[in-house]
Amino acid sequence: MPTNESLLLIAAGVFVAFLLLRFVINRRSRADREGRGGGQLAAPGAEPPVTEAAAQPEVEHVAAEDVARREAERLAAEEAARREAERLAAEEAARREAERLAAEEAARRKAERLAAEEAARRETERLAAEEAARRASERQAAAEAARLDAERKAVEEALRLEEEERLVVEAAILRETERQAAEEAQRQALAAASRAAAEKVKTPEETVVMVADDSKVVRIKTGRLLSAHQYQVRMAEDGLDAARQIGSSLPDVLITDVDMPGMGGFELTHQVRGDPRSAHVPIIMVTSDSEQLRDQAVAAGVNVILGKPYPEEQLIAHIQRLMSGRAGG
Repeated sequence: MPTNESLLLIAAGVFVAFLLLRFVINRRSRADREGRGGGQLAAPGAEPPVTEAAAQPEVEHVAAEDVARREAERLAAEEAARREAERLAAEEAARREAERLAAEEAARRKAERLAAEEAARRETERLAAEEAARRASERQAAAEAARLDAERKAVEEALRLEEEERLVVEAAILRETERQAAEEAQRQALAAASRAAAEKVKTPEETVVMVADDSKVVRIKTGRLLSAHQYQVRMAEDGLDAARQIGSSLPDVLITDVDMPGMGGFELTHQVRGDPRSAHVPIIMVTSDSEQLRDQAVAAGVNVILGKPYPEEQLIAHIQRLMSGRAGG
């Protein structure tokens, strides 16, 4: 874009070219006039030519007019160039002012647009934040409601399970009470039957004698002795076998060894005495340490203790006394 200085230089160049053109035109006009004046012949009857002295004032007058004209033309050209330069400068100033105003307007509009965009962005962010907060609040409320509902259901389920457990326990207690009552009634009936059977004096053929010993030789020897006196004989290989048979069918007399695998004589005695159905059964314990174990045997509930070896007639006599109701030691 041209500046004020360049416009002034252009105007000056135009003015100088105009002056040179006027100078060339004037010189050609003067040469033409002089050529026509020098080459003319005096026509018949015409006035005589003017002499050089007579034409001098005219030439000076023309020259002065030409100088004045040229000066006027120069001044006019300078004025025109000045006005043109001022016009161009004014136009440039107006253009620059218009550009400045346009730039300011564009900047203002851009600022307004950016401000509007910023406001819209902030509004969007505010709305988004409010929406996020609302959704978070709704989620929190839903989670809290779900938690409360889960706690309520858990409490209800716990109460239901507790009630079911209470009913189950009560039912179990009731069943256990009924079972214990039935067992107690059965024990009492069996005890009464056992006592009634014990009070009845049985003959050897009606008397069942159980021999519990882990020695097969002792079982056979004792069994032959009892069979010889008409007693019914039942054999048990150890304390466990004896307890199992007694649980199924009670003997009238129990003869047991002390040391047996699985269950010894004392443990078997405690079990027999602990069951009301078999508590009345007389027990004869055979041991090689009769004196040392006497107190323990008596405390356990043994009726007779026989030391090994013992006379066969002594065993039969103890059985007879126990069955007749006369306990012996």
